[in-house]
Amino acid sequence: MQNVNIWSEEFGAATDEPILLIMGSMSQGVLWPDEFVGLLTAGGRRVVRYDHRDTGRSDTVDFEQAPYTWDDIKNDVYRVMDAHGLDSAHLVCHSAGGLLGQYIAVEAPERVRSLTVIGSSPLGGGEGAVIMRALMGEPQPEGSLPEPTPEFVAFFRTLLTTPPPTDRRTQIDLMIAEQRVLHGTALPFDEDAARRLQERVYDRARDLTATANHRLAAAAEPDFEPVGVLHQVKAPTLVIEGSHEPAKPGHGALIAEQIPDARLMIVQGMGHTLPPEVHDELAAAILTHTAG
Repeated sequence: MQNVNIWSEEFGAATDEPILLIMGSMSQGVLWPDEFVGLLTAGGRRVVRYDHRDTGRSDTVDFEQAPYTWDDIKNDVYRVMDAHGLDSAHLVCHSAGGLLGQYIAVEAPERVRSLTVIGSSPLGGGEGAVIMRALMGEPQPEGSLPEPTPEFVAFFRTLLTTPPPTDRRTQIDLMIAEQRVLHGTALPFDEDAARRLQERVYDRARDLTATANHRLAAAAEPDFEPVGVLHQVKAPTLVIEGSHEPAKPGHGALIAEQIPDARLMIVQGMGHTLPPEVHDELAAAILTHTAG
């Protein structure tokens, strides 16, 4: 096991039903909004959130000297649970964190009380390849997952050819622009709130550039995700997708189709982020789903 320190924090009473929040690739745990975490805690849940390795306050890694794969990122989930004394927990996962949650629900069902997957893709569906082909303008093979929206593709195509920012203000402006695209087109975008969030993300990162190691980890083990295993998930599963999801539109339904008795919930107006307008609806659904 790699000696990587993972930052985490816990809210609520130790005797409450435990929820572990797993954020997506290259993302800090504080992207689970404080207000949303507060609603879960007020609803009687013990909530843990954490920074993936190479994000936020967790250790950054010299990838050339100590390479790792997404299997190691997955195993960090177990380490966080163990550190908080959780033999099992309700996993609430966002984006690529949903792939980790699905994998763990297959691999270690005894550790998953329930599974909630938000804005994610089906395990083994080849989501990364679909997005890359879309960015490169390449045709998708028959049976591939649905492509991202044109707005998503246009932004990230431009990003691939844009020189990296050289100062704090430029970097934060770029992060806000990315958040705007992920936010979707239905709900108003609060740029002031976005700036406060991205300033927090920037200022608490040990090394913001280290998040790129997650891409290297994916390339190091391209066959990380097992295929055709979601029928093995035993945990009660709630799949949540925004009606204006830009990155993975329609992927939630494909997850729900493959997991026995999974329930699909569409949140009107939501994109790929967790804005205040959807906090009450999301928290109410998750509290119901995790009610022992």
